[in-house]
Amino acid sequence: MRTLILGGGGMVGQKLARHIVANGLNGQQVDITLHDIAFPPDPIAGATQINGSIADVGTLEALAKTKPDVIFHLASIVSGEAEADFAKGWAINMHPTWALLEALRAEHEADPSYRPRIVFTSSIAVFGGPYPDKISDDFLSAPQTSYGAQKSICETLISDFSRKGFIDGISIRLPTICVRPGKPNAAASSFFSGIIREPLNRQEAILPVADTTRHWHASPRSATGFLTHAATLDTDLLQNRRALNLPGVSCTVAEQIEALRDIAGNDMVKLIKPQPDPVIQKIVEGWPRNFAPERALALGFKAESSFKEIIQVYLDDDLKRLT
Repeated sequence: MRTLILGGGGMVGQKLARHIVANGLNGQQVDITLHDIAFPPDPIAGATQINGSIADVGTLEALAKTKPDVIFHLASIVSGEAEADFAKGWAINMHPTWALLEALRAEHEADPSYRPRIVFTSSIAVFGGPYPDKISDDFLSAPQTSYGAQKSICETLISDFSRKGFIDGISIRLPTICVRPGKPNAAASSFFSGIIREPLNRQEAILPVADTTRHWHASPRSATGFLTHAATLDTDLLQNRRALNLPGVSCTVAEQIEALRDIAGNDMVKLIKPQPDPVIQKIVEGWPRNFAPERALALGFKAESSFKEIIQVYLDDDLKRLT
């Protein structure tokens, strides 16, 4: 099985690739290719790396000609960057998806038996308020950020190209992935990981929003599970509704902090320093807070049931030792 991961150099792409190399996909051995603008210094044994920009149409056409059986489309710039740089957001987060789908359509029309599975990582940013207490699977997608608008348009493209039979696509609306290892990024949501990760590494963390802020989370381990499950799911079960809200944990920042206190003690919590940021506050206020993802649960998608579990995943998978 030929598998392509666009955005394969990022944290989720790397974890996904290592999982597939170790375990295969749907019981099959996988020939895996990663594409990204940059990669970590330690290449994944058994995976081919291709450096390049997702915005390069020629590269996307060349990748399509290799006829991957499964394509994981993870490539994008993050929410804060997409909001700060309007043109770049659309150039990276939307236009390449159209170019990729058009390249795959050309391959399908040359060989009608070719219909690849595409798993697109969308976002809960496709929603906008006002919100109910829990967002159901029938709630309106009305994004209030450029990032959310870009993700929403890509969902629609994938649905229509699937309807026409060119591809077999599914869009999964990831919760905010937390706790992310490594350094902070430009995502407006980066602090949700930072207020856990930095204290556990004995570093100060900045909290730019009120501790009453509620949000929807899942771990990197769950993200890998979401992606591999979506790649092997019988898409007839979607009944032509090809975008899914995924399970996660709804909690406030205060509840995150209490989970950290329970696991690591009060000295760690003291490293969190409130420092309000109006720009981040405005972005986060427009995001959904809780979901009732009944379709995804019925289809077998799974996540953690508490934020303490999410912290424990970070300890088990990414933090070598608590010092």
